[in-house]
Amino acid sequence: MNKFSFIIFFIFSSFILFSQEEKTDFGEFHGNFELNAQTYTADSLIGAETVDDIMRANTYANFTYTKGKFSAGVRYEAYLNTMLGFDQRYNGQGVANRYASYTSENLEITVGNFYEQFGNGLILRTYEDKTLGIDNSLDGIRLRYAPIKGIRLTGLIGEQKLYWEYGPGIVRGFDGEISVNETFKKLAEKQTKIILGGSFVSKYQKNLDPVYNFPENVGAFSGRLSLSRKSLILSSEYAYKINDPSSDNGNIFKDGNALLINASWSKRGIGFLANILRLDNMSFRSDRSAKINDLNINYLPAVVKTHTYAYAAMYPFATQPNGQAGANFEFFYTFKRKSTLGGKYGMNLNVNFSQVNSIQKTEIIVNPNDEIPNLNSYTSDFFAVGKELYFRDFNIELNKKISKKLKFAVIYMYEDYNKLVIQGKYGILHADIGILDFTYKFNSKNALRVENEILVSGKESSGRKQDHGDWYMLTLEYTSSPHWFFALSDQYNYGNPEINRRAHYYVISGGYTKGANRIQINYGKQREGVTCVGGVCRNVPAADGFTLSVSSTF
Repeated sequence: MNKFSFIIFFIFSSFILFSQEEKTDFGEFHGNFELNAQTYTADSLIGAETVDDIMRANTYANFTYTKGKFSAGVRYEAYLNTMLGFDQRYNGQGVANRYASYTSENLEITVGNFYEQFGNGLILRTYEDKTLGIDNSLDGIRLRYAPIKGIRLTGLIGEQKLYWEYGPGIVRGFDGEISVNETFKKLAEKQTKIILGGSFVSKYQKNLDPVYNFPENVGAFSGRLSLSRKSLILSSEYAYKINDPSSDNGNIFKDGNALLINASWSKRGIGFLANILRLDNMSFRSDRSAKINDLNINYLPAVVKTHTYAYAAMYPFATQPNGQAGANFEFFYTFKRKSTLGGKYGMNLNVNFSQVNSIQKTEIIVNPNDEIPNLNSYTSDFFAVGKELYFRDFNIELNKKISKKLKFAVIYMYEDYNKLVIQGKYGILHADIGILDFTYKFNSKNALRVENEILVSGKESSGRKQDHGDWYMLTLEYTSSPHWFFALSDQYNYGNPEINRRAHYYVISGGYTKGANRIQINYGKQREGVTCVGGVCRNVPAADGFTLSVSSTF
């Protein structure tokens, strides 16, 4: 009996058993469904491809059964065929994930596929993000135990999911966390709250290489601390990974480390937050030869602001695991109602600055005539910041309600982007971005939103505009709550250095929502680019055609 058959047998055996014990309680059955489909028409102007099957679709369905302390579920996926921009190894259909879980007093046992995160994820985070085409779940066993109040222990072992198969490595991990104020009664009423945590994760992969003496067991450690008092929160995590030669770092035998510091403070009408992250050789995969987004054991956050507007997100930052030092600072302020700047309804101000540089490296040359690469290729001063700029973003945003019917948001963004480091092409780009977004409510159900965006790119030494040059975008979006929405958008690459490529990327869309059901259809042109979530990115190809999205929850 294979793994899937065992899980299905377990689910239905439990269902029958529970039904016999208590005929009035059959448990609960829930799920959700999502379909994304796209047609493809060739368009040489924007670089859009066509495909033999004309239309492709990514489909997902989750089914979960719970009864008392028992729960189980399966996820069915169908890629027929995989949409462009996603890894084509997804092609096919079948049961992608399945699990069963049982909780008894303070112990929880899960078998099958599961997702887990230790601390901030610096040495372990498995998760699913269909936008990026990521699913690196662990298939194995996880135990969670809370021996006393405030103490939480987690242990796990498993193989990582790789499309329809599993990676060659085995991941083992343990995490412990104590909420000091919960555990010690004398501290329960103290205003200062303390949480301590520590993790250990190791991977095993057999060495079959005829030249390299790769370590078969690689371990990583981390410790974390969180302090909070009233409106102030300070947290930090440090991680250390022993030498882990891989395709990411050029097979060097060097240890890695990471330090993440988060701080925030707020009170009514004002707030501040800061994030600092330093990484050095922190790629951690269950297969040393894996690339792109495959088989990542850990998660390294971007520590830059996540933008949602199209041009603000045109050049997103991707975390550089081989080395980066960066910080993000954000300030919020609300001008009170009836104040000079706040006016009748008040006004919100948001100022953000983030910058990421390289780390300072000193090369080590050992046995330069040896055909086998050096055991250690560089050293790095932990407190030194490199001179090479990877990313810089300064933006300021104002949100203002003018009347009961009209409100607006205005944003200015200054960006420097090292496209050579982040995407492997071109060089350092500069862009100035302006956004003006108006919303007018006709009544309680009907509203019109008008969004204007402009991107002015920097110039090369020759005077030529960088990359694809200047852009302008206009979007009209009409909503009729609670069901209907319609939108018309056009992105015009009016400043492209190549005049014959100054294309319009128009999109017409409409949708209907009722309860937990939603359907949306678009027609138009998709601009080539990159989409990122939290520093993890996926290339988006140019496309011309229809897109259909259907989702439902039950």
